[in-house]
Amino acid sequence: MSVVIPAMNEAENLPYVFKTLPDWIHEVVLVDGNSTDDTVDVARELWPDVKVVRQRGKGKGDALITGFEAATGDIIVMVDADGSADGNEILSYVSALVSGADFAKGSRFANGGGTDDMTPIRKLGNWALCTAVNRKFGARYTDLCYGYNAFWRHCLDKIDLDCTGFEVETLMNIRVVKAGLKVQEIPSHEYLRIHGTSNLRAVRDGLRVLKVILKERSNRRALRRRTAAAHSPMLDSVRPVRSAHSVRGEAS
Repeated sequence: MSVVIPAMNEAENLPYVFKTLPDWIHEVVLVDGNSTDDTVDVARELWPDVKVVRQRGKGKGDALITGFEAATGDIIVMVDADGSADGNEILSYVSALVSGADFAKGSRFANGGGTDDMTPIRKLGNWALCTAVNRKFGARYTDLCYGYNAFWRHCLDKIDLDCTGFEVETLMNIRVVKAGLKVQEIPSHEYLRIHGTSNLRAVRDGLRVLKVILKERSNRRALRRRTAAAHSPMLDSVRPVRSAHSVRGEAS
């Protein structure tokens, strides 16, 4: 099992993150977003076997994709580096996967979950976007914009991640549903960031999430049209007409 932690200038928060990680984890992959503090040194001190990977580009999506490629475990867990996630919950995620789920989705709004770090406007936005995804893709999520998730490695081949920002979490949630994978929500509690400030911007990132939803919906409709056309009875009844030249050629 691999835990992927994207981090940039999180040296002060990493002690709280690593303290809650179970000691039976096989691999921790820290994706360093070109930190200017002691993030990497602190990670190596706290977890001597940590695999440090330098991020190639920018954005959380890019960091996660980089980490997924570097991870070697059959199960991959996504954990933020700001101290908002409780590593002790990993057992619940893994248990869901071992019991048959393909994708274990953390939810702050499932029974037993909670959050200490959500403004009313963010809560409203999350609800609206979550409702849109449920209606457009037939999902049953209670929480959309939350990055504490776990999944079997084989899921990566079916969701083909291709975005760089915070919206990567929404993209994953949509594509696992489109791929027909079994999703199970896990009640999770989100704590306040311990040190520093978040790069999340409610309006900007909310619009990016909405753009992803609309794009994925458009792609789904286009796929349905192509599939319907390919199986159209009218097309099945059409037979190619041979040219006069080809007929003469066969007769000669």
